[in-house]
Amino acid sequence: MTQRVVIVGASVGGATAAITLRGLGIETVLIERELTRAKPCGGAVPPAAFREFDLPTTLIDRKVTHCLVVSPSGQETHIDVAGSVPSTDDYVAMVRREVFDAFLRSRAQQRGAELIHAQLTGLRVERHGVTVTYRRVGDGGEQSITADAVIGADGAYSPTAKFLGLPNLPRAIALQERIALPDRQMARWEHTADLYLGHDVSPDLYAWAFPKRDHIAVGVGAGPGHTAQARTLLANLKARLGPALDGGRVLLREAHALPMEPRKHMAFDRAMLIGDAAGLVVHTSGEGIYWAMKSGQIAAQVLAQHLDAPSAAHLRAYEKLWWNEYGSMYAFLRWLQKWGYGNERQMEVFTEMCRNRDVQRLTFDSYMHKQMAPAPWLAQLRMTWDIIRAEARNYLRPRTPLRELHACVAAGD
Repeated sequence: MTQRVVIVGASVGGATAAITLRGLGIETVLIERELTRAKPCGGAVPPAAFREFDLPTTLIDRKVTHCLVVSPSGQETHIDVAGSVPSTDDYVAMVRREVFDAFLRSRAQQRGAELIHAQLTGLRVERHGVTVTYRRVGDGGEQSITADAVIGADGAYSPTAKFLGLPNLPRAIALQERIALPDRQMARWEHTADLYLGHDVSPDLYAWAFPKRDHIAVGVGAGPGHTAQARTLLANLKARLGPALDGGRVLLREAHALPMEPRKHMAFDRAMLIGDAAGLVVHTSGEGIYWAMKSGQIAAQVLAQHLDAPSAAHLRAYEKLWWNEYGSMYAFLRWLQKWGYGNERQMEVFTEMCRNRDVQRLTFDSYMHKQMAPAPWLAQLRMTWDIIRAEARNYLRPRTPLRELHACVAAGD
């Protein structure tokens, strides 16, 4: 009997898992509820993804080679995207999810995966297999399919995880607008992405302005306890961008949830979770696209090896591989989020820290190649000294936000 896997969710993680399974000769069924609206997302992808997953660079809207980090007080840090050794991969790729996801789904189908436009309504894991029940989008008909195993690639709210009896993860909300600008305004964003810090735009994460083919994506992140403020935070970000948005026209407002913690376990009897469903979004940046794809690939490879006996004991080899490879990076970025975004003075320190050339090199080496870059002892000393100086400056004499200074000047104070 042909072995079969059902994947719930056909965005980047689910599609990559399907491509991997089909490459190993395993019958694969993708179930996806939403095929017309793209998942809301900042859309930043590292060059490593294009190499590792054999993706055409035609999927890239813009290659960002310069970043601007703006502190709560208005301090600016300008950063060129470059690693230790100059290369053609010195950029951050900006993509639109409707284009990127559609390409991966199409590739999965071309490799032989079946795509069903439907919503998951039931999942039963038994000793001899998995029964997945779904309701077709369109006619509302309900059907069931049996398989040897299931992969949940269905996002932060993961119905798969709920049917497995797992608790909800703590979640942040990302709210963004796609804004079309006149050509004269778009020129400012040709190769540049902005990050904004401050409690007025994001109490515990950051806000962004990312360039796309014919618009910019302007958005904010709000962690647990602050999600109700998202609309206000976005309005504040647009106010801080000010003249940069002159003549802009809002094309779309969109929101999505981000898991803030990885799950304790990502593999169970005949079931696995990947990407957002597993909580695999990194702290500090909120990056999820690459990690969804990589987790889909690794989970599929492990599952293919154990489909004859897909027990939790066997499938948790996926967890072991994942955390052995990426555990130190996740732990560091989680610490960095708490350290750098803890309060507005610390956000000022974080902005100044980004000016350190060693910090820049290590950041982009790690980001572009998805490996923790080693920090030589001399670089560690330089970074530590710069951080101590920045801490002293910002804690002994807190900065007045430039927007407040401007208001005082305008009022004649």
